[in-house]
Amino acid sequence: MELTIYPMKEQNSMSVSKVERSMKLLGTGFKVGANYIKHYSKKVVNPGKDRTDLDEANASDIYDTLSHLKGSALKVAQMLSMDKGILPGAYSEKFSLALNSAPPLSGPLIIKTFQRHFGKSPFDIYDTFEMKASHAASIGQVHKATKDGVHLAVKIQYPGVADSISSDLKMVKPFAFRLLGMSESELAVYLKEVEDKLIEETDYVNELQQGTFIGNACKEIESLRFPKYFPEYSNDRILTMEWLEGQPLRDFIASNPGQEKRNQIGQALWDFYSFQQHELKLIHADPHPGNFLVDNEGNLAIVDFGCVKEIPQDFYEAFFGLVYPPAGTGLDKMQEWMFQLEMLSRKDDPEKIKFFTSMYLEMIGLFGKPYLNDTFDFGDPEFINALYSFGEKATKIPELREARGSRHFIYVNRTNFGLYNILHELKAEVNTGKFSFQTGEVV
Repeated sequence: MELTIYPMKEQNSMSVSKVERSMKLLGTGFKVGANYIKHYSKKVVNPGKDRTDLDEANASDIYDTLSHLKGSALKVAQMLSMDKGILPGAYSEKFSLALNSAPPLSGPLIIKTFQRHFGKSPFDIYDTFEMKASHAASIGQVHKATKDGVHLAVKIQYPGVADSISSDLKMVKPFAFRLLGMSESELAVYLKEVEDKLIEETDYVNELQQGTFIGNACKEIESLRFPKYFPEYSNDRILTMEWLEGQPLRDFIASNPGQEKRNQIGQALWDFYSFQQHELKLIHADPHPGNFLVDNEGNLAIVDFGCVKEIPQDFYEAFFGLVYPPAGTGLDKMQEWMFQLEMLSRKDDPEKIKFFTSMYLEMIGLFGKPYLNDTFDFGDPEFINALYSFGEKATKIPELREARGSRHFIYVNRTNFGLYNILHELKAEVNTGKFSFQTGEVV
């Protein structure tokens, strides 16, 4: 089965201007403010009223704006949807729609984009080129083409995406402050990390290099497939790669495959991410189902390498030291790693250190469960529900809304929680003991 085609109204550009984008967000800000007024007015009459209606109204208004703006604004919605613990459930549910949202480019703009970057039309470059997009995403869309008998996937970036990233994130800041409960200074370091990664994602030459490197490094892992890239037909805004046939992962899951097939795909995913984290010290940091296909032989194909996060060695050692501590590791060593990861601060008083240590140990105990046994059943609802319940609880504890943790957590957590969520949807039973973090060897 081929990639899903999303029937949408064509667009001639990602956005008319920064002024239009600013006005759109300003208008949404007024709507959110009105939602709060309504909520607290009702709370006067009904003091016990919870935030459910408020969260749902705000999530809907903010999502509508981000999806209209597309590009990096829509990418932020995608990211937030994948971390079930950072926002109340109403937001992550609504923002999850962003994973398959973006209007395709018009035919004339496609031709214009090729003329700008290659000096010729796509029909002069490829033997065949389908003008109708096969797949549309947040910052680009994919078209089918052929060259010398090879079937190709050609990804074209929406014009203006790269130029809008910094201004988009500045406009999104007011929503982020309110939703996450952080000050501008607290949030700055995390937004800079997001901005840097989004800028990287708009560089298709960088994606080509990352996809080639990781594909070659992981080629010996069972049941994985990677596309071949074609530098001669690629540049920073247009990327040409081999077209891989397969069923989108979410469609594969919906087809109700047998447990053996579920386990095979789940094992491939686990091995792929384990090898990257423990051997390469970098990760494909965009694990949503739209980036994976399942072919007829039960192989998993990875088709997008725009977002890759390098893991610094000191972060890696402290992070996995907490997740999978060597025998005999005491509380002092665990707290030392927490200080190193900026989860604890030297400015914290003893009571605060005690409180945060207790909460982090609870969170790590949940997150690290798959590492404690040779096999793990990700289909167990108790496991994933416990993770989500902790996340929901954390959003309601004021102390846990402080800006804490290294900036590297943004993409490392996004990756691992995204992986857990996919494995849960697969209901896969996985051999989690195949790679030893402590020895750095496959076992």
